[in-house]
Amino acid sequence: MKRQGPAAGRRLSRVTAADVAEIAGVSRSAVSRAFTEGAYLDQEKRERILLAAHELGYQPNALAATLQGARSNLVAVFAGEMRNEYDKEATSALIAGLNAAGKWPVVIAGSGDHARDAVTQVLRYPLDAMILRSGSLATEIVDLCSKLHIPVIASGRIIDAERVDNICLRNHQAALLAADLFAQRGRQHVALVGGPDDFGATAERRNGLLEGLVKHRLTLAGEIKGNYTTESGYFATQRLLEQADFDGIFCANDAMAIGALGALKDAGRAVSQDISVIGFDDIEMARWPTIRLTTLRNPIDDMVAAVLCCLDRRLDHPQAQEETVLLDAELILRDTH
Repeated sequence: MKRQGPAAGRRLSRVTAADVAEIAGVSRSAVSRAFTEGAYLDQEKRERILLAAHELGYQPNALAATLQGARSNLVAVFAGEMRNEYDKEATSALIAGLNAAGKWPVVIAGSGDHARDAVTQVLRYPLDAMILRSGSLATEIVDLCSKLHIPVIASGRIIDAERVDNICLRNHQAALLAADLFAQRGRQHVALVGGPDDFGATAERRNGLLEGLVKHRLTLAGEIKGNYTTESGYFATQRLLEQADFDGIFCANDAMAIGALGALKDAGRAVSQDISVIGFDDIEMARWPTIRLTTLRNPIDDMVAAVLCCLDRRLDHPQAQEETVLLDAELILRDTH
């Protein structure tokens, strides 16, 4: 049996600037200057240091630089449960955008105690900012970040608090566009598959639709709440078909609208000819050739751009007035209206 050395089972230490200095035959401060942009250092020394660093696999400790007041570029993203495809697509795009901007996103998902503990742990790091993509735990997180002087950017719902910037869609106005389209198609009786009450957008989209129905003298034929999943949209539509007669159905997100399409197909209803179906978000699946859902686009690219703009502004001007950026939805006409 092979005998293990004294280092067996122990974690190997990270290569340090002192290790590089010893190999390169220079001082520790010279190594620091070699990796500091704009710092003066003799070219021959710099080359020796970089060669030694390459051979040892050395990388400067970026977090250590924050002790000298530098930005960490760490940005926490609280994504919540991500129970539907739009949340997943939006979070993925946000992570990519932060990476492209030279930031290091730390993503926290889930809810309840596990998510709460994860937030507590990540706040031990020198975060540049916290981005909220979910409303759950929002009040707690904002309070904790306020005490630590960590700026917060809320995306998806408006949080009225100091040092919190907001990016939100004009959900009410977007739902009005859906009502306009039902009227243009000559529909008279519209059903609603809404979302859960704990989502800020749920009430805004519902109220916008109802205002539009009144405007066009259309009736709300029935209403059932789903939970923003495809399955809930399917079963909600089945129940609506049992309870009411309608020629249009508005679903508060695309996942539920896709479920509704399945229920209507199983019931033998001809979508577009007999009944209009309109979703909300414009997720990737809505564009599939077999679905081609008419929907309201919740613009992910615009959201990411707005978050990055708010982040840059807040980091450059920590005491700036809080900002709220409102985005507009776009009606996307496909085959289901």
